[in-house]
Amino acid sequence: MVLPYKISTLLYCFNARDEILLLERAQEPNRGRWSPPGGKLHMAEGESPYACACREAAEEMGLELTPADLHLTGLISEHGYQGNTHWLMFLFEVKRRLSRPPPDHPEGRFRFFPRSALATLPLPQTDLESLWPWFWRFRGGFFAAHCHCHADGRNTWTLEESWLSSAISPSAPDPAHA
Repeated sequence: MVLPYKISTLLYCFNARDEILLLERAQEPNRGRWSPPGGKLHMAEGESPYACACREAAEEMGLELTPADLHLTGLISEHGYQGNTHWLMFLFEVKRRLSRPPPDHPEGRFRFFPRSALATLPLPQTDLESLWPWFWRFRGGFFAAHCHCHADGRNTWTLEESWLSSAISPSAPDPAHA
């Protein structure tokens, strides 16, 4: 299926009680559903996923971050999401804890929720099916997955890579010696 590709970041932020910050989206995609804040990468400008996550945190939450404040926890590709686009999403856990939710924003309103509340919230279907279960399972580690979104509303998921935080993780090259 030939469709445009969009690249985005999602920010998984927590407070001191380990409650997750979610945004009730006021715009598409996923209007009226709760999901982590984030946004589209500025591809024409050559923006990196880390720079996009930092920019989105500043724009939507008033939170100034650097790449060192982020842990890349997941990479998700979605084929034919809602029949109109392919997505590549970088999922970042923000290492800093937030003391309060950000003020409401044109993108939506923010609230903290305990993990147990996710089952009762209207969430995007793909988040409910696999993103949240894999996020919790591999939190602190990493996972990569692909979702084939079918026209009939079914999704076929493939977990392509994963490792737990207790596992030996790949080390980042030293930029001075790269």
